[in-house]
Amino acid sequence: MTSCLVAGTALFGAAGVSAADSPSPSASTDSGTDPNADSSASPGTDGPTEAGTSFRTATAVKPGQRATASASTGDYLYWVVPLDQGQRATVKAKVSLPKAARHGAATWQLDVYDGLRRRQACQYGAQTRTAARDADSVELSCTLRTVRGWAEPWANDPLPGSYYVRLTVVDLPQEDLGLPVHAEVRTDTADAGGAQAVDGSLAAPLVPGAGVTTPQGDATPTEGATPTDGATPQDGASASPDRVTAAAPDGGWSSGWWSDRWIWTAVGGLLAALAGIGGYSLTRGSGRPARVPQRD
Repeated sequence: MTSCLVAGTALFGAAGVSAADSPSPSASTDSGTDPNADSSASPGTDGPTEAGTSFRTATAVKPGQRATASASTGDYLYWVVPLDQGQRATVKAKVSLPKAARHGAATWQLDVYDGLRRRQACQYGAQTRTAARDADSVELSCTLRTVRGWAEPWANDPLPGSYYVRLTVVDLPQEDLGLPVHAEVRTDTADAGGAQAVDGSLAAPLVPGAGVTTPQGDATPTEGATPTDGATPQDGASASPDRVTAAAPDGGWSSGWWSDRWIWTAVGGLLAALAGIGGYSLTRGSGRPARVPQRD
């Protein structure tokens, strides 16, 4: 019996271990990196060197990639990244400010929208920060809630699909508009495990059907447009491999039926069976009838 309990405890421990806003009229998306940027600040795979100017032209980037863009102060910069169920994403952004004399402080903001263009709240992180007049850079971060496999239609829970990252300045002196800046964005994901799993999954991830490059300065969809409205290619416009809806994560979208809760359920059933066997062996007695005293 002792050996059974030890084996169950070891198995239990092993399971625990295994276990639409208007964009800027024209954004500068010059390729290349800023010579003043710290190249060693963000380890990982280098991604695109440009950013979109709206939801429809958001630049696709994978989790773990460091996307960069050179733009002008006041531009709206958009990236799109795929997030699957069970993932908790942390989006980080760094804006290298111009060396030229500025007229005052500037407030930058990092927003994240899901595939339905619903703004997602940050669990924690500095989503909005103000850079002093003489600051060299400003860093922002946003840790989202864990992506769920299924949710009620009225809920605002994050669901599997494309997530749009938007970076822009929200408050600064009028005289500082148009100054050159360099932005870096990276999205890292962590597996939340079966503790966040739900009994259900979407029929398909929330991936809008936008996948065509639109000319610079094209506005976001007008009021009343559905999230699945795609951009119509203009004469002479061609699709860009970087300017498409976020591709599926490595390994494809999760099917939704597997989570490490199955392991915990199996381990719990095994421990319950061992406990039942142990309790029975302790309470059944020796198996021999009690001796009855004889009368004289």
